[in-house]
Amino acid sequence: NPSDVFTLAGESGCGKTTVARMILGFEEPTAGQIIYQNTGDKRAKKIWFSQRIQAVFQNPFDTFNPLRKVERYLYETVQNYHLAGNKTEARKLIGDKLESVGLAFDDVSGKYPSEFSGGQLQRIAIARALLIEPTLLIADEPVSMVDASIRMSIVNLFKDLKDQLKMSVLYITHDLATAYYLGGQIAIMFRGNIVEMGPVEQVLMEPRHPYTNLLRESIPEADPDRRWREKISISEIEHEEYLRIGCKFAGRCPEVMEKCKRQVPKSIHMHGVYVKCHLYGANALTKNTWAKEVETGAG
Repeated sequence: NPSDVFTLAGESGCGKTTVARMILGFEEPTAGQIIYQNTGDKRAKKIWFSQRIQAVFQNPFDTFNPLRKVERYLYETVQNYHLAGNKTEARKLIGDKLESVGLAFDDVSGKYPSEFSGGQLQRIAIARALLIEPTLLIADEPVSMVDASIRMSIVNLFKDLKDQLKMSVLYITHDLATAYYLGGQIAIMFRGNIVEMGPVEQVLMEPRHPYTNLLRESIPEADPDRRWREKISISEIEHEEYLRIGCKFAGRCPEVMEKCKRQVPKSIHMHGVYVKCHLYGANALTKNTWAKEVETGAG
């Protein structure tokens, strides 16, 4: 929906970035298809998709060639998408987008990537994506490589822009604190599976899935009297968890039951939240399409 934030959260290696790459068409799904605004054929409508879906990636220094001035990327975006009739119009458009992310054209013009901080360069990457005025912006770990002192300013930028531009944001992160701050909906992913999904406040404040609860408890608190003393042992490596027949989280779950090791749990709808766990009965099984696909093993 316009102006919505949907967060995809989970630990490294769970498949978050792979989902983003499939949406962008960088990778093909092994089964099923990615559908956006009732359009699933990205090959036939590549330009249509690129005009509506843009992305900001984790490391801004990987986004720009260190030997090219950053303004060239902005001008080329305007040229490739025919966004301005001449260079004067292009400069004004670029200046407006840079201003929307807190930068001035004169501060950017003529400079190379190495002359900017990580936060500044990430803002330039956001401005480049906004030139096209996408309806969906994919933000893949956009603040994980940014200095902690300006991290929240980038998060606030996404929060403001989605309302100003009526733009949806897919926010991919392992940082539950920023996910909670942004609000909206959240899906918790573990080893390629959505294990819990719903409004961010419900999912994070009242976690139902043991993995969601583990993620929440892993957030460090600024309290010297509260220290991590419990040792966590992981009995399986990542590859083994992906190949597990039943619940992928069974090897780590403190609530594990015998059937967790044999059966894939169904998706249960509970008070606006979808949770995929054997701890909850099948009586409340939702009729939602996503849940049906999960139940049959297609999700």
